[in-house]
Amino acid sequence: MELLRFATAGSVDDGKSTLIGRLLYDSKAIFEDQLEAVERTSRSRGDEYTDLALLTDGLRAEREQGITIDVAYRYFATPKRKFIIADTPGHIQYTRNMVTGASTADLALILVDARKGLLEQSRRHAFLSSLLGIPHLVLCVNKMDLVDYDESVFERIKSEFRDFAMKLDVHDLTFIPISALHGDNVVNRSAAMPWYEGASLLHHLEEVHIASDRNLIDARFPVQYVIRPQDQTGPFHDYRGYAGTVASGVLKPGDEIVVLPSGFESTIASIDTYDGPVDEAFAPMSVTLTLTDDIDVSRGDMICRRHNRPHMGQDIDATMCWMTEQTSLRPGGRYVLKHTTRTVKAIVKELQYRLDINTLHRDETATELGLNEIGRISLRTQLPLFYDEYRRNRATGSFVLIDEATNNTVAAGMMLSPPS
Repeated sequence: MELLRFATAGSVDDGKSTLIGRLLYDSKAIFEDQLEAVERTSRSRGDEYTDLALLTDGLRAEREQGITIDVAYRYFATPKRKFIIADTPGHIQYTRNMVTGASTADLALILVDARKGLLEQSRRHAFLSSLLGIPHLVLCVNKMDLVDYDESVFERIKSEFRDFAMKLDVHDLTFIPISALHGDNVVNRSAAMPWYEGASLLHHLEEVHIASDRNLIDARFPVQYVIRPQDQTGPFHDYRGYAGTVASGVLKPGDEIVVLPSGFESTIASIDTYDGPVDEAFAPMSVTLTLTDDIDVSRGDMICRRHNRPHMGQDIDATMCWMTEQTSLRPGGRYVLKHTTRTVKAIVKELQYRLDINTLHRDETATELGLNEIGRISLRTQLPLFYDEYRRNRATGSFVLIDEATNNTVAAGMMLSPPS
């Protein structure tokens, strides 16, 4: 069954956690003891209704404050699809958590309070969703019950957001009026909004087409581990396989490949899995490749097709999100860069500009990036990387920076094409 990953985003108190709770509750995806615990907590807080947001607000601080701090992941399924939900925080100081939660999403839900309209955080999260290359965006205008299900309110917000989205790289945009508290247009169509002719949110999530979002053209296989048998006298004593996860594209036995950085060429002899050999492998399958030639291949190398190679170089331009408050990113900073299965040392050559993600203004006078700030930087790596532009391939176009002293992840980056 097909898997859809989606992230919820939006400003504080727009109802993200309540919406996810409603999805889980109305689709019968929670256990009775979970519901009983939520009902008990709701009563102890003096709520007049069962607060379904408590299904996702797992941290004690979140429950006490009624906010989302960390990224909460929830899983559920319908007969048509499996889902992984990332409930991301709305507060501005947790922007880094939103970037983390949405980085693997196929779809982003941006929630807007019908009474407040578009806020700074609504635009911020829409921009971040676009920056992260999320192909499908759904704007849910929530709390329609508090504006008497007024069509004009929905249409005004829809028009305003559409004007803003024209500045972004958004390919698929959908608008749905909902009330997460009462379940209007969440799992079932609402009788309170007969003027809305579209699908309910769950129906849209079940039907949105994501198969063509995957990159099946560029075959990329970062080598994670070289498998050699320990028993040199057994039937597989001469076995040599290269294990890893297919990042993109399709690989088949008989394909002519090249190994980077060595440039050695060979042919795929077989593709092995835990359940036995397969005729083809595609993302995100974990497989072991064997080659017809005994060539030198190590962890961190990249296997790809001879005539379809990624960019290869040590000078990297990237869009960067800084994710720590302990230090700032400045030119001259030295870090460990982790990209696919390759780990190298890197130095920041230049901060080209800092981006104001509210106005989309580029501040070219900026000298550093602080917590949650985004900018464009130039890096120099100790060894060459094999990468694609992030918009073309999210798996081989992303990386993280690690502080050598603390071993903390301090930044996430999205690679740009090298200058031609």
